Amino acid sequence: MASRRNGTIYIGSAHALPKRAWEHRNGVVEGIKKKYGCNLLVWYEAHESLDAARLRERQMKEWRRAWKIREIEGLNPEWNDLYNAVARP
Repeated sequence: MASRRNGTIYIGSAHALPKRAWEHRNGVVEGIKKKYGCNLLVWYEAHESLDAARLRERQMKEWRRAWKIREIEGLNPEWNDLYNAVARP
């Protein structure tokens, strides 16, 4: 999740990405995400299990910001909001 292009970036993992992204978009989630307006889904990655996703999340949280930006722009160079792509049934 991001606040805008090159803005605040939040990395997290979720069992149900559409639901979690909706919560961010609608300000339901407290903390840094709500405080800094991280409501755009600009990158995501699917995993076989929630444990695998959480491991990847922990790894990426240790990354330098430039690495995170490079990962986002590899999938989504324009930082478009990908919510509609994952929210469709």
